[in-house]
Amino acid sequence: MKTAVIYQSHYGSTETYARWLAEDLGAGLFQADRVKQADLQQYDTIVYGGGLYAGGVNGIALLTKYLDTFRDKALYLFTVGVSDITDQDNIKAIRGGLEQKLPPALWEKVHIYHLRGGILYSKMSFLHRMMINMMIKALRKKPENERSSYERDILQSADHDTDFTDRAALAPLVADIRAGEKPR
Repeated sequence: MKTAVIYQSHYGSTETYARWLAEDLGAGLFQADRVKQADLQQYDTIVYGGGLYAGGVNGIALLTKYLDTFRDKALYLFTVGVSDITDQDNIKAIRGGLEQKLPPALWEKVHIYHLRGGILYSKMSFLHRMMINMMIKALRKKPENERSSYERDILQSADHDTDFTDRAALAPLVADIRAGEKPR
């Protein structure tokens, strides 16, 4: 079984997980904005990783763009975000957003995993810092008992780098790919 790991990363957390995953699986590694459809023909399993931004997954349009190429391949998706992935409300929100963005043929095929990344203010673009700061100001005005787990996570990491990346978190994804299992 030949595996390709494709990723789109703004600030490094998704790239870190993609590199670890490629090492663990002996897989090919591709940046989403540089991979060509022909590059993927030789692979049986495709793994796509993207960071969570504003309710969407960075670069996920690639999965739709190459849907015909992926029809006969095992397809896995991992998302990376600051949200606590043990909180079922966070998982429900992420999956709800994914289900709206992915066409039904892809939604039914893809096996989804969630990993915790971080917020790296030191690497953030001015625009992203400004957007996060606006969100933080709004969240601070919201009553504490009305804040979601995700909102609390954002506030706890306000104004400093926070990195939750953990290679051990890849273990279920690696095991399922090796076994050819198809969890949802």
